Order: sequence, then structure tokens, then C-alpha cells
Amino acid sequence: MNITNSFKKLTLTIIASVFLLNACGEEKSAVSTNVKENVVKKHQWKMVTSWPKNFPGLGMGPEKFSQYVDEMSNGRLTVKVYGSGELVPGFEVFDAVSQGTVQMGHSGAYYWKGKIPASPIFSAIPFGMTATELNAWLHYGGGLALWKELYQPFGIVPMAGGNSGAQFAGWFKKEINSMDDLKGLKMRIPGLGGEVLKRAGGVPVTLTGGEIFSSLQSGAIDASEWVGPYNDLAFGFHQAAEYYYSSVWHETGTNLEFLVNAEALAALPKDLQKIVEVAARAVNQDMLDEYNARNNIALKTLVEKHQVKLREFPPEVMTALKKYTNEVIAEQVANDAGFANVWKSYSAFLTSMREYNDLTLKAYYQNR
Repeated sequence: MNITNSFKKLTLTIIASVFLLNACGEEKSAVSTNVKENVVKKHQWKMVTSWPKNFPGLGMGPEKFSQYVDEMSNGRLTVKVYGSGELVPGFEVFDAVSQGTVQMGHSGAYYWKGKIPASPIFSAIPFGMTATELNAWLHYGGGLALWKELYQPFGIVPMAGGNSGAQFAGWFKKEINSMDDLKGLKMRIPGLGGEVLKRAGGVPVTLTGGEIFSSLQSGAIDASEWVGPYNDLAFGFHQAAEYYYSSVWHETGTNLEFLVNAEALAALPKDLQKIVEVAARAVNQDMLDEYNARNNIALKTLVEKHQVKLREFPPEVMTALKKYTNEVIAEQVANDAGFANVWKSYSAFLTSMREYNDLTLKAYYQNR
């Protein structure tokens, strides 16, 4: 064997191996650097809401969302929450998210009925779905897809953001014994419920939650709905109105919403997008659980400690409100194609759920 040739071949092999190892090392280093950059990259969002900062139930939903996102993303996505009026007024949340002023909002869809007539369907319809039924329609009955389609032109992706359950009819300074008592009544009530009150001869007034107490106390309004015992006790409405009506009619399961700027969401890595979605679903269920647990305790406090006069609407009033609700919805269907499209899906699902729940839960409630 030629020793010189063998030595040359060995030398070339060693040199080639060194180059290969160096190349692999550089590639591995580049991959490690890219992974490191992905892990440590921070995304900082702002969320505006229609509620007072840290208000029980409604206001704590956004705070929990922020906490969940921070923990699940290991700090890669943080969301700073602003109460109503801190960054934008409560009724300007939709526009702030749509314009990209902030990345997120938390509010109620019925506040936007002036620009999107069908939006109240995704919040609360008088004599409509309960919270459980509405969640089923949104996530398994096609409702969420219709909701996204409705908000898409505004650059917003909606997500269910909590539910307060069945809401009380509200606080009144005088008793409601007949439909005559609703005539001329100035009442804070949003959405289609306000349209129904107007049909009944009342005067619907739009106010944020923080404006209700002073308006009741000063006489600017004669009555107000808000949420239910848990939140109403927190605002101290029992100090401004004497009668508390429990009759559920205008908001039978009020869905709240997370509004997400579409461009901001698309700019996130896929895993962070999923974290936003999952955190919203968690808050959606958690809020309903909290209201179900705390409303009854708060009601006992209102009645037993504060001597609130608990009342129910007479059958005559409930029958008339149902009649006017059907008229208002029929007009909305006739006047707006978007409303008609969503209502077709909503009403079909409601009919199906009503039949099933009458067979099961209604019978069970009566028997237990």
C-alpha cells in the first residue's frame, strides 16, 4: 500500500469531518437561537371594558382572562385590563377594538344594535334562550359562526365572554300592578328589551352600570334593570328604589362577549391564538358558575337584612310583554336581512331546546 496516498486520504477525511461538524454546530446554534427568540418574545395587549374596574362578576371576568392567558403563555402574552372610562367610555369599547386602538374589549353585544341590528341576539333576547341553551347554540348549533360573520366587516373576532344567567326584571320606585303602570315609565333597559318597553308605553334609557344609582336616586329614571341580586347588591340599588321584581323576561341568559381585533389575533403565534380562545371559554363557564352560586345568597341579604320588597309582575303584564316581544322581533326580521338570517338559526334552535327541556328539566323542576 502506498503510505503517502493513505495519509492524504486520511487527512482529507479528517478535514471533511471537521467542516461537517462545524456546519452542524452552526445549524444547531441557529435553530436554538430561533427557538429561544420564539419563547421569549413578548406580546402586550390592552383590553377595555364596559364595567367598573374589578366589579364582581362582570368586571372580574376580564381580570381572570388576563390571569389565565399570562399563566398559560408563561408570560409571553399579557393583557392589561381597563375599566369603563379609564381608557375609553363603556359604550365605545366596540369602536376601540375595531379601530385597533386596543387589541381586546369585554362588553355586551346588545349595546351595538344601532350599528348591527342583529347583535342583541348574541347577548339577550326577551323570552329567549337560557344561558345553557345559548352556549349550546353558539358552540354546537352554528351561532358562533354567524356571530363571527356579523362582526367580520368591523375587523373583530367575537368570543363568548361569560353569562350572568337569568336576570331580574329590575328595581322600581313604584309597584307594577298593570300595564298602565308602565306607561311613561323611564327605565334603564338596553337591547330589544328596551324596544319592548317602548312598545308598552315606557321610555327606555341607556346608561352604563356606573350611572344607574345616581340616576335612580335623583329621579332621572323611575326604574332600572341591571343584572341580578349579586351585582345589584354590590351597587346598592336597594338604597335608591323600594321594589325589586324577580320576573325573568328581558334577559333570560345574558351572554357577554370578548371582542378581539382580528389583525392583532392573526399576528400571534398559533399556540397563543389557541390560548386566547381557551381562556375565553374558561371565563365563559366560570362566570355563570359564580352567578349561580352567589345570586341566592345576595337575594337573602337584600330581603332579610335590607327589607327589600320582592315582587313579581302580574300575569297580565307578562302576557303583554311577550306579545310586544313577538311584534318587535317580527319587525326586526322584516327590516334587516342580517337579523333575519341569524334569527332563523336562533329560533329553530330555541324551539328544539324548548321541546327537549319541557320534557326533561321542566318536568323535573315540578316534581322535585
